[in-house]
Amino acid sequence: MENNSYVILAINPGSTSTKIGVFQDETPLIAEKVCHCAEELEAFDGISDQFMFRKHLVLNMLQRNNFDMKRLSAVVGRGGLVRPVESGTYLVDEYMLEDLKSGYYGMHASNLGGILAYEIGQELGIPSYIVDPVTVDELEPVARITGLPEIQRRCVFHALNQKAVARKVAGILGKNYDELNIIVAHMGGGITVGAHKKGRVVDVNNGLDGEGPFSPERSGKLPATNLIRLFVDTGMTYDDIKKKIAGSGGLVAHLGTNDARTVRTMMEQGNEGARLIFEAMAYQVAREIGACAATLEGKVDAIVLTGGLGYDEGFVDWIKQRVAFISTIYVLPGEDELEALAMGALRVLKGLEEAKRYAQFPERKEALIG
Repeated sequence: MENNSYVILAINPGSTSTKIGVFQDETPLIAEKVCHCAEELEAFDGISDQFMFRKHLVLNMLQRNNFDMKRLSAVVGRGGLVRPVESGTYLVDEYMLEDLKSGYYGMHASNLGGILAYEIGQELGIPSYIVDPVTVDELEPVARITGLPEIQRRCVFHALNQKAVARKVAGILGKNYDELNIIVAHMGGGITVGAHKKGRVVDVNNGLDGEGPFSPERSGKLPATNLIRLFVDTGMTYDDIKKKIAGSGGLVAHLGTNDARTVRTMMEQGNEGARLIFEAMAYQVAREIGACAATLEGKVDAIVLTGGLGYDEGFVDWIKQRVAFISTIYVLPGEDELEALAMGALRVLKGLEEAKRYAQFPERKEALIG
């Protein structure tokens, strides 16, 4: 650290990629991404087994850029499946680490973000953080109810990028985030569509447990009795079914790939089956946006399409055709998660806000159901 500036390493392990960024205050110094095909990750028994693989990727990327890790002031990782918490920046401590490693609240690639940040931070003697984990929970009480009293909906979504792009669009409109109603569709390896009401995500599909649209590698919502029949008739275990829903569903199940670019090539070669599946995924995103419009009582200031699928203009056009009547659509392809992570850590380092402590939020047993 020089001249009261801070150098921050941001790590974002996703279901289909590993991204790293190095920032000196607000200025990006390094930004790299490594994509992972389904076959590459299938070599590991579980997500926790990917730790050393992902850590070596991060260290190798830094080494290729001739970066001296002693310059770092902090390490920040994408938040994983932890207990439901408020939006904000959290210090990674032993309580959080235990939940991330054990998968007590669920196992997802984003769990590795906090683990990687902690391990690298410990080796360097610097603090480690997560920012706006996927379990940020702002659901209204009515949104938690299901048709069975034994099961409540839980909140798992792309909180970090959804909030980052919502704030960006609010800035474009010359407003504050907490003044607007915005629908955000994050479309990546998983797809979540959130209703942002005056700065709070009051409803959003759980893209991990089998809600909402299917995605490049997740099944989305399925008919319950058919799923039960599949479970019984095939003798699949709970873990087998869970992996089929989140990991080998969606495009992977239908077309054998989680890469939309590969699907686009298949379509260009005349594969009508691939076209139907790809359009069906866009159709389901549009349908979820319509549901969010109902949640917001039709008072929608903007719709934002973001994530990797936002780069596919044909896919985006399919969605626009169905939802343009609701509100103005802003397309912000990719994601701002590395920057959002770094800025969350920077606010704490500069004393602009205080890091939250994970242990202050009580465990909610109902979050485990489903």
